[in-house]
Amino acid sequence: MMIVATSIGFLGFTIGSGITYLWIRSNSVKKFAYLELEVKARAKAIELESERMLQNSTVQIKKNELEQEKIFQDRLSELEKRNRSFILETKLLKEEKSKLKKIQQRVEDKSHTLEQLKIRKEREINKIILKMESVASMTQDEAKTAILEKVEEKSQSEIAGIVRKYEQKAKEDGEKRANYILAQATTRFAGEFAGERLINLVTLPSDEHKGRIIGKEGRNIKTLEMLLGVDIIIDETPGTILVSSFNLYRRAIATRVIELLVEDGRIHPGRIEEIHQKVESTFEKKIYEEGENIIIDMGLFPMHEELIRLLGKLKYRASYGQNALAHTLEVAKLASVMAAEMGGDEKLAMRAGLLHDIGKALTQEMGGSHVDLGADLCRKYNEHPTVINAIYAHHGHEEPDSVESASVCAADALSAARPGARREVLESFTKRVKNLEDIALDYDGVERAYAINAGREIRVYINAGIVNDNEAVLMSRNIAKNIEDRVQYPGEIKVTVIREARSINYAR
Repeated sequence: MMIVATSIGFLGFTIGSGITYLWIRSNSVKKFAYLELEVKARAKAIELESERMLQNSTVQIKKNELEQEKIFQDRLSELEKRNRSFILETKLLKEEKSKLKKIQQRVEDKSHTLEQLKIRKEREINKIILKMESVASMTQDEAKTAILEKVEEKSQSEIAGIVRKYEQKAKEDGEKRANYILAQATTRFAGEFAGERLINLVTLPSDEHKGRIIGKEGRNIKTLEMLLGVDIIIDETPGTILVSSFNLYRRAIATRVIELLVEDGRIHPGRIEEIHQKVESTFEKKIYEEGENIIIDMGLFPMHEELIRLLGKLKYRASYGQNALAHTLEVAKLASVMAAEMGGDEKLAMRAGLLHDIGKALTQEMGGSHVDLGADLCRKYNEHPTVINAIYAHHGHEEPDSVESASVCAADALSAARPGARREVLESFTKRVKNLEDIALDYDGVERAYAINAGREIRVYINAGIVNDNEAVLMSRNIAKNIEDRVQYPGEIKVTVIREARSINYAR
């Protein structure tokens, strides 16, 4: 029984195994068939891709062949063009060489002809000389000298005629050009006339202020005249006083000091000195601002600060009654226009015109020639050599060395010579009054000297620590004697020497 069961089990196992084998084999066959199809599909795709790549390669090869053929054709065409050009140049060169040979041959022929003519000329001259020797009984050397003298005389006459002709033409052209330039300069610049007087008028609120300005026993007016260096005239004219001085700067300061004192109401020596110091400080600032504004307007930066300050100070300086700053601006603008018309540097000409009279800002304090003072200043502050030459040239100390210098000289003459610009009588008067102050300032111990009362009086303030009372008396006599010897004047001049001792201490 057990054997039968075992046999059945073995038979079942065998049948199961067979069925399993058959199932596995069927699946393997199906899977192989699928893989075979997949491989064939991939092989077909690879074959198609290879064909496509082969076609692309073929197209690219043909394209490259076409490009190479085009490049070859272009190069061949260029070589042919160069070859034609070379052939043409060679042909032209041959023609030029042929022409050159012909020209050389002509030159050689002409040179030969010229030599023949020279030989014939020498022969003719020798014949003439021999004839002259036989006729005039002269040697060959004497005959040559006579001929040369005649030729030279004739040549000089012809040359002189030519020179006179062109000199006259140059003169006419120069006059026309100069007139044109002057006309252009004067018509393109419209200057204003600024005349200067010797007095300023100060208006007072009432006649009561006249007494306050005079002060007790005249102390206030004496302090004013001593500090300000002006002549204060108080007459019967209602509500006004006159400030007189030939020095514009001192007169302007004095006028402003009196106006401020009248506004303030406190008028005494201490207040006068305080106001005077403030006004002087304010004027110094205004002077620099005035000069700076001029430089900015004209576009002439950079310029040294001292030159700018002195330029502003020219506003308070007059020459023959003509305001120095107005004259300077007029010269600068005229010179600029003239230089531009003549092809020069208009900015340099304007700078030279602006500084040509800069020395006048110092002449009232330092004395001497404004030309030398101005040239020394500009040289010290490294101004352009043309500027220095213009300073010397406008008064004839040097010849103008450039168009710009010549323009300044012409503009200066034009500005000064126009009708009404200057008054000779006023200038001679101010020079005489200035000489009075200079004479007094030459003495040791003199601190200040002011010519007042239209030059009929000079007040001299001396240092009490250097000069005693007896020396002060002697000094007044010496000054008076010196004025008699050196200055011409009508009537008489009063010399007042003032010696004031002042001791100052501070309680702290």
